[in-house]
Amino acid sequence: MSLFDDINKTLTQTGDSFRQLSVFNPLTIHRKGGKAKAIFALSLVCFFWGTTWIASRQGVLHMPPLQLAGMRQFLGGLCYVIFFSVRGEGWPSRKQWQTIIILGILNFLLANGLTTWGVKHISAGLGSIIGATFPLWIVVVNLFSAGSKLPVKAILGFIIGFTGVCIIFYEHLHDFRNAGFRFGIILSFIGTTSWAFGTIYTKKKAESFNPYFSLGLQMCISGLGLLTISEFTGNSISFTDIPWQSWLAISYLVIFGSVISFIAYLYALQNLTTEQTSIYAYINPVVAVLLGWLVFDERLTVFIAVGGLITLAGVYLINKAYKTPSPALPETEGV
Repeated sequence: MSLFDDINKTLTQTGDSFRQLSVFNPLTIHRKGGKAKAIFALSLVCFFWGTTWIASRQGVLHMPPLQLAGMRQFLGGLCYVIFFSVRGEGWPSRKQWQTIIILGILNFLLANGLTTWGVKHISAGLGSIIGATFPLWIVVVNLFSAGSKLPVKAILGFIIGFTGVCIIFYEHLHDFRNAGFRFGIILSFIGTTSWAFGTIYTKKKAESFNPYFSLGLQMCISGLGLLTISEFTGNSISFTDIPWQSWLAISYLVIFGSVISFIAYLYALQNLTTEQTSIYAYINPVVAVLLGWLVFDERLTVFIAVGGLITLAGVYLINKAYKTPSPALPETEGV
């Protein structure tokens, strides 16, 4: 083969690669097929839900974290409630309200509220990695559940994932002398465990009604709960005293973290396989760690990189072991 042929082949392969990447071009996505649009939608989810950790971190630097989480959740949930109400969606029954309230407490008031509070004391990257470990705690919960038999892959995934967590925290051992750091880690782990319980409860108790209308109701209920808690505990500030940085963070979290990302997630879920859609869970922490490093100058070390990858490998094995019919709604897009 001549040098000209080699160059021509290389250019052809490069052109093919760029044509494949064109699926991510927002100016031409409307001309693509359903599969390409779904991949584009999934790429938005992977990016935006990773950035929510950064937005939350920015917001809580300037206002009480529970108040920020409450405002973000209520406003985001209100968008869903108004949308589905206008469409004439039927409201839940009395029995369904019980499930919605419990899920609102587990998935948003505790999980999102506490993890948002946590990133006031720890880095956004570290918080995102802890948030990604919720499948590990599902294994722990199932281990103590009566009559439950754990798959071998789940046990192996838990061991690998826990090893990754240990590697991450090896270089942070001295940080545990800092009360604020300890508090942030505890809040993040409690929030992540609550998300695990919420995932299990969703699988066992969720009723057959519109899950996204339910999501909006959960967010409104938990948002009002967090705002009430903030007000009565004195951990709130006047709306007029909230600085522009926090308003910008709240706006970003509502528009991109809650509304646009959930719509994109729903579209991807309808047009891609469960395994393809669940990739967001492994990309979100990577986005959060890299942006935390770029935006807040958070430490990006070998321990965090290697430990994070090992942890995500363990999470992947657990997800493969349980083979859930659809990936759990995230945090919560991150937070």
